[in-house]
Amino acid sequence: MDLLSNALTQIRNANRAKNPTVTIPYIAQTFKITQILQQEGFIQSYTIVSCTLLQIQLKYTKHNQCILLNLKRISTPGRRIYIKATEIPSLFGGLGIYILSTSKGLLTNKEALKQKIGGELLCSIW
Repeated sequence: MDLLSNALTQIRNANRAKNPTVTIPYIAQTFKITQILQQEGFIQSYTIVSCTLLQIQLKYTKHNQCILLNLKRISTPGRRIYIKATEIPSLFGGLGIYILSTSKGLLTNKEALKQKIGGELLCSIW
């Protein structure tokens, strides 16, 4: 069972249903991805409910339109995708981000380019 894919799907479904919050399982990867989402301005905030749950406050525009348009899992347990530092792509001219699992932890494509390290391409967010 892929917990990261399930968490991304829960966030995506809650966002499309215009729910104000969503609760996902708390694991190290989902926590770090949630931190990145808040840092990049895709979600409003997050709170740790318990040692197994993480609650995310989703973000919408004034007209109740979604800020977070899509979350897509790229590398799966059955098909891992690795990229070098020189091959890191940009998404929609910098409007979206890729999240990579590197030797220095989870990083966005922008941070990985600055640090010149590659890794496993986990997901794309725009």
